Order: sequence, then C-alpha cells, then structure tokens
Amino acid sequence: MKQILDAFLLQAQSNDLRTSSYPKEYCDLKQKTSFGMGSPARVPWVAFTAPEMQVSEGFYPVYLYYKELNVLILAYGISETSEFDKTWPAEVMNSTSTIKAFFGKKVPRYGDSFVFKAYNIKVENNKVEYTSSGENEVISEQNIEADLETILDYYKKTVSVEIKKEDSVLNQGLFYMEKQLEDFIIHNWDKTELGKSFDLIIEEGELVSQQYRTDIGNIDILAKDKKTNCFVVIELKKNQTSDDTVGQLARYMGWIKKEKKDENVKGIIIAAGFDKRLEYAISAVPNIEVFLYQVDFKLREFKGV
Repeated sequence: MKQILDAFLLQAQSNDLRTSSYPKEYCDLKQKTSFGMGSPARVPWVAFTAPEMQVSEGFYPVYLYYKELNVLILAYGISETSEFDKTWPAEVMNSTSTIKAFFGKKVPRYGDSFVFKAYNIKVENNKVEYTSSGENEVISEQNIEADLETILDYYKKTVSVEIKKEDSVLNQGLFYMEKQLEDFIIHNWDKTELGKSFDLIIEEGELVSQQYRTDIGNIDILAKDKKTNCFVVIELKKNQTSDDTVGQLARYMGWIKKEKKDENVKGIIIAAGFDKRLEYAISAVPNIEVFLYQVDFKLREFKGV
C-alpha cells in the first residue's frame, strides 16, 4: 500500500485529477480514490468501503490528506453527504479525537471523522517522507502497512457484526450473493468447474456434502476427487478476512486427515477476489487452491405471453 500512498501524495501536489491507475479493491474492500471533481480538492482522499456501502453514505477507513497542513490522517471516516443508519462503535466515538479537535480549528472537510493515525508529510524530489505527528520521527513502511491493516481488520469485524443483526441495513444487501452461492454451487454442481474434477458425497441415498458436520463445525462443502478418491474441503470466503478463511480451511483439512485417515486431502477456497493476503496465507498451507466466482446479470425485454 505504501507505493500506492506515495503515488497518491505525489499526485496531490499537482492538478491531475485522474484516478484510473489506482486499484479498485484492497483487502476484500472497495477502494476509491479522489483528487476532486472539476478542480483539485483541498482534501484528496483514499477510502475503503464494504461492498454495499458508498463513500457518500456510510462509514469506512479513509486516508485524508490535508494539503495546506501537510498532514495525512488515517481516519475512522464518516460520510458528509448522507447520514447512514449505522456508524462506528461507541468505543471509537467516545474515546477518539475528531479531526477538528485534533487540529484545534476548523478544517476544510471531514472534521467530524475520527483520527486513528496522523502522519506529517514531506515531499521532496519526488520522494515522500512520513513522520509521526509531534515527534518528528520517521515512520517505516512496515508501520504504515500495520496501521492500515489494524483499522481495516477492525472495520471488517464491525461490519460483520452489523451483518449478523437481522434488522441491520447492512444485512439487507451486504454479502447477499455469498449466502446464496453455496446453494447455487450444489444445485449446479455438474455445470461448474468443480463438478468436472470432484464428486459430491451421497450416503444412504442422501446428499451429505453440503454443510458436512464435524465436531469442530460444519464444512461448507465436502467432496471427493474423481481420480484419487481423496477428500476435498471447500470453503466459501464470506464475510471473513483471508487469514480467518485459510485458518478455518486448514482446521477442517486437519480434521479430515485425522478422522478420515486421508493424508492427501485437498482444500479449495471460493472467493470473489484474490489479494496479497490470501496469496500469502495459502502459500503456508499445502494443497490449497482458490476458485473465483463471477455473477453475471443479464436483462431481456419481456415480450408477453
């Protein structure tokens, strides 16, 4: 992320408002970058939002660059455009300084968002230096990455809690497709890439592959390899971090090895996207593959009956 952040801060010194070169996703979240519309913004930003949330209506981690002050704030962001039904937990709002209070004066935008980290920025000869606010100590790339990882993980957990509440506005749309994905895969097994290589498990005339019960939890889908007859543990990456998904998959694979005496068990993760975290996590566990799914909506005109 630091390379992207460096590019963002360097571009913010210019009048270039283009954002097409910046990633659209980061760590399973949508990423949106803005330098302003029509004219350069006084506070350009990089925001990370859950799939069903908008920058104009929601709460989310965001980098806010106060150009006139040469300060970059990694914030618990709150939309200024439309008030959202939910916001950051009370533990953030009751114990964290707002940006307005942090600077001790009115700021151009986003003063009601909350400060997670603040970095003094120095740009010289196309190089960016980050120093801690008040201490003038250079901040390493590792610390910058760790700060972002911490707030993103906290955000994901916060959003996940809201999803589990039946009356939550996030519950109505966020991750809806993933909830239906498991049923879709089972019902269309023979038409999927999985069905070409693996068989579903039927015991006493009943399909037992879906939500296969173990004493450590239910496996999303358990199948068998057509060629080797080895077990295949399939987990859908729902509202989890990459680390959580890989850890869960590894536990189930370990259970199969011990309880089913299968040393060659495979693991498969089905996800909407593939990021660096997932890549590094699966590299530490042998025999894991990742399948990506796509949802394709098509409209056709109704001609009558």
